[in-house]
Amino acid sequence: MNTALQQPVAGSKTDDAPAILEMRGISQIFPGVKALDNVSIALYPGKVTALIGENGAGKSTLVKILTGIYRPNEGEIIVDGKLTTFANAQAAIDVGVTAIHQETVLFDELTVGENIFLGHAPRTRFRTIDWKLMNSRSKELLRSLESNIDPTIRLKDLSIAQRHLVAIARALSIEARIVIMDEPTAALSRKEIDDLFRIVEGLKAQGKAILFISHKFDELYEIADNFVVFRDGRAVGHGQLKETPQDDIVRLMVGRDVENAFPKIDVAIGGPVFQVEKYCHRTEFRDISFTLRKGEILGVYGLIGAGRSELCQSLFGITKPASGKLRLEGQELAIHSPLDAIGAGIVYVPEERGRHGLALPMPIYQNMTLPSLARTSRKGFLKAANEFALARKYAERLDLRAAALSVAVGTLSGGNQQKVVIGKWLATKPKVIILDEPTKGIDIGSKAAVHGFISELAAEGLSIIMISSELPEVIGMSDRVLVMKEGLMAGLFERKDLTPETLVRAATGNA
Repeated sequence: MNTALQQPVAGSKTDDAPAILEMRGISQIFPGVKALDNVSIALYPGKVTALIGENGAGKSTLVKILTGIYRPNEGEIIVDGKLTTFANAQAAIDVGVTAIHQETVLFDELTVGENIFLGHAPRTRFRTIDWKLMNSRSKELLRSLESNIDPTIRLKDLSIAQRHLVAIARALSIEARIVIMDEPTAALSRKEIDDLFRIVEGLKAQGKAILFISHKFDELYEIADNFVVFRDGRAVGHGQLKETPQDDIVRLMVGRDVENAFPKIDVAIGGPVFQVEKYCHRTEFRDISFTLRKGEILGVYGLIGAGRSELCQSLFGITKPASGKLRLEGQELAIHSPLDAIGAGIVYVPEERGRHGLALPMPIYQNMTLPSLARTSRKGFLKAANEFALARKYAERLDLRAAALSVAVGTLSGGNQQKVVIGKWLATKPKVIILDEPTKGIDIGSKAAVHGFISELAAEGLSIIMISSELPEVIGMSDRVLVMKEGLMAGLFERKDLTPETLVRAATGNA
């Protein structure tokens, strides 16, 4: 494995095809920050190159340079052997660069066909949009992706997986030669991921160069040919992925060995705190019963669509159950809204933190204190000093990394955003905290920090329900695991009985 890169990066080319695109000695400097420092990368036809690194390593900055949003302070970009400048986003598109982001940049109220050909729709001889031709071409592109999506329906009526297909069809509509996929599987089921990977293989067969960004090592090893690792704005290693052990990749990412990814503290589990009895929803789940104890981490595992998030959202009062009882410290609860849940001492950290857990344009201190305004105000007027004091307390406790508490939450990395969400709920002094995919989209180093903090909360006596799709996380962090399948309880397993095989069999019904 190469751990020191030369200029230009030769990558792991296995044939004589030259690189479609090379970036040599790229540096990007912002006020007070060197986001990229003399990095190089090469993308080859018919190859998937994995770009790997922790949050804040410089991956997003590189993508913005590749797509013409930023112009680098130093270095050069070479396309087909010729020095090229991306003066703007259109210049990148003109040479065949397109990006498919985790949050697909499409428009809900437009049709599928309009999204695919937005900005370059075919025209009639009268220079009006040729709707018939646009929809016909859209249908052909979607069929090439083995999809029968109707190009005339509105985007808002599609699933997340279908939206990804539309984004890929859009990339193909501009005859893209270099396709950037930024966390494309974050919200997809395993079947949808398999479908996406078949499409990626088809793009490789067409000779397209693909830059694939993901935190999920199993997916990277499945789909990628080459890799480049970024750390602190520098390219610190590259090579052929399948010839490089995962431990070596992790060591390059974080600059150290991550030996304890799941730093669970042994806790003396206390008595019952939260009881759920025969809890049912009209369409999402039924007959759910369990008892959560003091200091316990109860994992909730299941396949996409099993009803895990729907159950926990109902416990938090977002949706209304059809029947069942809830008890907190022996007292029966009537939860009709999130306000009722918060008042009782039950809080919920949502899976989509950017959409449902944070006000991204607002500063950190205001996000942290939103559920606790009664404590930071006096006679109906907010006191900034009180807000800062409360936010500072939990920022220090969570080791939040930010220039100041007054900066917008949207400028933080995923791991630090998650700390803000957790911190705002801890400020309410809850008895039960529900964590829905707490490390989704977070790099491996930050994951270990979040796991450590979750374990500390349990050691302090907080009762925790943790939903996770990652088996190592569920097994490494849970005292017990509740497995759901198609809205039903498929099993409740003690820590000593937790194995990947046991949980997967229960989740799939292949016990």
